[in-house]
Amino acid sequence: MIQLLSVAIVAGLFFESNQQTARVSDLVLLPKPGCWTGWFDRDDPSGTGDWETLSDLRNEYPGKICSKPLAIEARTLSGLTVAAAGDVIYLMDTTKGFVCRNQDQRRRKMCKDYRVRFSCPRSFCKVCWTQWYNRDAPSGTGDWESLTNLRTENPGQICDSPMSIEAVTSDTLTPALSTGQTFIYNQNEGLVCHNTDQESGLCLDYKVRFGCPC
Repeated sequence: MIQLLSVAIVAGLFFESNQQTARVSDLVLLPKPGCWTGWFDRDDPSGTGDWETLSDLRNEYPGKICSKPLAIEARTLSGLTVAAAGDVIYLMDTTKGFVCRNQDQRRRKMCKDYRVRFSCPRSFCKVCWTQWYNRDAPSGTGDWESLTNLRTENPGQICDSPMSIEAVTSDTLTPALSTGQTFIYNQNEGLVCHNTDQESGLCLDYKVRFGCPC
C-alpha cells in the first residue's frame, strides 16, 4: 500500500562528501504527520552552539515528546526555516534531535538561536487530563506530590500508565520547570521536592495533574 506523503517545511539532511556537517533543504517529503508537539527551546548558542538534543529535551520536558517521533522541524526564534537562516547544521533527525555547532559556521559566526518541535502519531496527542492535585505543602521536609501517594489518596482517579505530567506552583501557576528549583519530576513518579535541595531552603508549593489516554 502506498503511503500518502505530504510536503512539510522541515529538515532533510543532505551530506556533502567532504564534510560531516549537513546542509538542510527547505522542502522534503515525509510521511503524513499525525500532530505536532509544542515548540522547545532549551539552549542558546552562547556556548559551543545550540543543542536541542532529544535526550535533553525529554529530561527537561517529561512526557511531552512521543517515543518515536515521525518528523522534526526547527526554526529560529524569529521564525526563519533552517534553510533560510543559512547556518550549517551538524545534526537534525528524529532520533537525536537538533544540534548547530558554532565551530561549523563560516567566518566564525555563531549559530542562530533555534527552537524545535516534533511530529507524533495522533494517538499520542489524544490526552485527557486529570484534575489538579495538591496533597502536600513544603512546611515539612518538602512538597511530596508523588504518584504513589496520590493514587492511595485518590483511588481510581489516575490511570495506570500516565502519558505525561504537568506541575505548576499553587499560587502563581508558574510552570515547575520555570522556577529554577530542583526536584524529581516525571509521569511515573509524580513530583517530589526536598527542601534541603533548594538554595532558599524551602520548596515552593506545587500542584500536579496527569495526562491519560482518552
